[in-house]
Amino acid sequence: MRHLLLSFILLSSSSALFAQAPKYSNEFLSIGVGARSLGMSGSVVGSTEDVTSGYWNPAGLNGIQSDMQVGLMHSEYFAGIAKFDYGSMAKRIDSSSVFGVSIVRFGIDDIPNTIELIDPSGNINYDRISTFSAADYAFMFHYARKTAIPGLQLGATAKIVHRRIGDFARSWGFGIDVAAQYRKGDWRFGAVARDITTTFNAWSYSLSDEMITTFLQTGNEIPTNSIELTLPKLLLGAGRMFRIKENFSVLGEFGFDCSFDGKRNTLIKSNFISIDPHFGFEAGYKNIVFLRGGMGNVQRSMRIDQSGNETTFQPNIGIGVRIKRFAIDYALTDIGDQSVAQYSNVFSLRFDIHKAGS
Repeated sequence: MRHLLLSFILLSSSSALFAQAPKYSNEFLSIGVGARSLGMSGSVVGSTEDVTSGYWNPAGLNGIQSDMQVGLMHSEYFAGIAKFDYGSMAKRIDSSSVFGVSIVRFGIDDIPNTIELIDPSGNINYDRISTFSAADYAFMFHYARKTAIPGLQLGATAKIVHRRIGDFARSWGFGIDVAAQYRKGDWRFGAVARDITTTFNAWSYSLSDEMITTFLQTGNEIPTNSIELTLPKLLLGAGRMFRIKENFSVLGEFGFDCSFDGKRNTLIKSNFISIDPHFGFEAGYKNIVFLRGGMGNVQRSMRIDQSGNETTFQPNIGIGVRIKRFAIDYALTDIGDQSVAQYSNVFSLRFDIHKAGS
């Protein structure tokens, strides 16, 4: 039992390799970034137009109004055990194109390593306990450009994924997303083909003799160098801006996340495609103060008392303030189980940088 945590983490990194469909690979990239977007349940593919567009829909980067925009976010999950950090920058190249960079880290730190708890003499020695981190990293490079068709802009993201579990296991991967965004009057439409090339992760393991012995003694399979795949996913969004008098506005958007890796527990599902619909809105006053809300992650699950199935969903709310070049956003998100109600507080910042004299 003293090796259970380490064994579980190592094996989970390669478990998708043995499944018929490689579901849930690189799922840390599905958590989402930016408190504004999270408050709207990720329903921003058609309307996003700030630095976080690099993550949601790189075509939307052309919406930034400054020469450069910087974004930061920090959030914690599972009572602070897991930490999610995000930083991004978008730089306008000219009036028609924008380049951006984003970095994501999702990790659990200070995990006890008790492999060497017992010394060669058979005695328990707590001084031999060390710690390690299990962390996932993504380095993303974005490009957006307006087209000759009014209202249509295209974008792409190249991403490098690095996943590391202490000194025991690590992987490197690469993938590409392509995207489009179209605006017609107050209407907003967007589409993103994520992992269009099928993103891969090449895993390599460095296990000591003692760790291999532990795996054999506990009946676990010894991980081997291998490849993990992330199949393409299609994200669609359609929204509309409603302007109420001069100072008030309301933006509403429906989103549809379509996956093709087998049947998932989503509202619409089949063996070929699973569709996860979600909705979000943003009410604004003078483009300064914003109130946001959304609903997503609709699922059918068994009740705790086994009395039957019930429909669950994930509600989200958020607020935001924009003052000149600076914007701060906050979102309160639920994991989707209303009976447990484990909430996460998410804060994010955005800052515009203008050229001198502009």
